[in-house]
Amino acid sequence: MKLLVKLGGTLLDELDSRRRLAAEIAAVAGQGVTTVVVHGGGRQMTRFLSERGVESRFVGGLRVTTPDVIDAVLKVFAGSVNHQLVASLVASGADAVGLTGIDACLTEAEPWSPELGAVGKPVRVNARLLNTLCGAGFLPVVACVAGDRSGNIYNVNADQMAAACAAGFGAGRLLFLTDVAGVMDSEKRVFASLNSAESRSLISAGVASGGMQAKLEAAHRALEGGVSEVSIAPGNQPDVIARLLRGENIGTRLRL
Repeated sequence: MKLLVKLGGTLLDELDSRRRLAAEIAAVAGQGVTTVVVHGGGRQMTRFLSERGVESRFVGGLRVTTPDVIDAVLKVFAGSVNHQLVASLVASGADAVGLTGIDACLTEAEPWSPELGAVGKPVRVNARLLNTLCGAGFLPVVACVAGDRSGNIYNVNADQMAAACAAGFGAGRLLFLTDVAGVMDSEKRVFASLNSAESRSLISAGVASGGMQAKLEAAHRALEGGVSEVSIAPGNQPDVIARLLRGENIGTRLRL
């Protein structure tokens, strides 16, 4: 089975959380599950920019990416966050390799809209690079930075990056590990499962908005791209990855 795990910046911001999740990922990969990791780092990015007097602006939930911000994207996403996670995976016994979508055009993107600056929308994934690395026993760890054939660099929403990589890589399962219990209704009750039509209804009704809307939209794209099942689950649960793969009811499972 091919598995893609997406980790958010909140879960990676604390050392203990990062080490626990790295150990869980390394354990699953060590049991023969072909695994790729995609990560964000929004909290770290906002902190980095704030320390340098750069205000973070968002349009439609996406960070407006000026030249100053794209420089920070490379330093934070492709730099400190990526390498800290790789180091934790290596310490857990995995042969982890840090990458971005720029490497060998792993993820090609195009501009999202002029008002967002260098924010990119993933349009193609070079599955050959991921397959080559996984086939040689490596565990790719992909930061949410993309490029194009003209040498441009794009800041990409990590959920969209994960969905694109999962579909392009041919993953059977995509796990969004986050800091919430799952997809909730208007009374904060977690849905055990949802199909695409139900997910769209939650978005239309305004029940799922902001970060959860982004996850549901990304999940829908992944499912349409051939991923069999997507889970949105709390990353703070112990042994969450193995338990999800065993079929335990944690968070929300999404199917077409």
